[in-house]
Amino acid sequence: MSDFPIFTGWNNQSLEEVLWLCQETVEDPEMPTVKKWQNSGRQILGHFQVYFPEEIAHAAGMLPLKISGAPIGTKQADSRFGSYLCSVIKTSLELALSNTIKLDMFVTHPICDAARNLASIWGRNFNYPSQILYLPQNPNSKYSVEYLRNEYGRLKDEIETISNKKISDRDLYASISIFNLNRKLLRKLYEIKKTTPWLISINEAYALTALGGMIPREEHNNLLKKVLPMIEKRKAKEQDRIRVVFEGGFCEQPPLDMLRSVGRTCYVVDDDLLIGLRWILHDIVPDGDPLRALAEAYIEDSSYSPVQHDLRKPKEKMLLKRINNSGAEAAIITAAKMCEPGLEEQVAYTRTLDEHDFPYFVSEFEENMTSFDHLEIQLETFIENILFD
Repeated sequence: MSDFPIFTGWNNQSLEEVLWLCQETVEDPEMPTVKKWQNSGRQILGHFQVYFPEEIAHAAGMLPLKISGAPIGTKQADSRFGSYLCSVIKTSLELALSNTIKLDMFVTHPICDAARNLASIWGRNFNYPSQILYLPQNPNSKYSVEYLRNEYGRLKDEIETISNKKISDRDLYASISIFNLNRKLLRKLYEIKKTTPWLISINEAYALTALGGMIPREEHNNLLKKVLPMIEKRKAKEQDRIRVVFEGGFCEQPPLDMLRSVGRTCYVVDDDLLIGLRWILHDIVPDGDPLRALAEAYIEDSSYSPVQHDLRKPKEKMLLKRINNSGAEAAIITAAKMCEPGLEEQVAYTRTLDEHDFPYFVSEFEENMTSFDHLEIQLETFIENILFD
């Protein structure tokens, strides 16, 4: 898949130039890398946020495109939805209705009512397959791995039909190996953020991660392998800022300008941003049935989020673990407007943090927001209260 690169112009550039190019590409609503791929005649599988086994689409030679909306108007999509839904649902469909992206297949998940219904709405507007990947409602059941393995098998059959390619176990394990490396490199990026957060800002790290959802993983791996050592050698002085965990970006993503505002006031040492690109926490061991290995990774080794209901991973305790492991001094608990799972969990998170007398800042966002001056002022006041209390 890497014989025809679609993210170019970064070789032989300085670190600052590369990171700026990443931000510019991620913020561009025209999705230039995706258009470059589709103009070459290759296929694209678009999938909605969070828990999707991209390795299966990759093994078929398709580009697994993470569809996470965009800061655009929803002139066409508004007529397909009620006004009470989150923006990421509408802007994701708008990207397709406006022909910004042209897919060969679309997959969503029943992570909430809006995401579940997106498949049928998408299917009524386009003549390519649109379906739901049903994740286990009870991942604690002893049958959950087998159930999910069969769902992945159903998805694989559909992808083989669309791509006109038979996906062998060898193909799948080759893709798993590429994605294992990607996860390893992203873990390294997050380790840098945790131990030396002054070396890379939250918006730079976000863009560097997000780019992986819109280019082949081979290209993303090459980029990360080149850039991570440059970040570690970066000449930057530690500033007097508090360390925070940012929680609430598991699905709809906050605007980069919001992250820039946060980054000007504090160091974000861990977060749940773009969890859909790194939801498998460790390497998948290539042994036996690759679809079963992928299913086991979701059940046994996936990151928590408000849309995963696993009794072994109580979300409030997992947030406390994230805070403790990162050495954070405060938490920013945010949620996308109209996001029911996120807003409900926000209440549980803040209750738990109150019980542990841990400082937190609560906010909401929408992907098309453009002004964050008042957010920055409120954050500065919040931080001053912590420092001088």
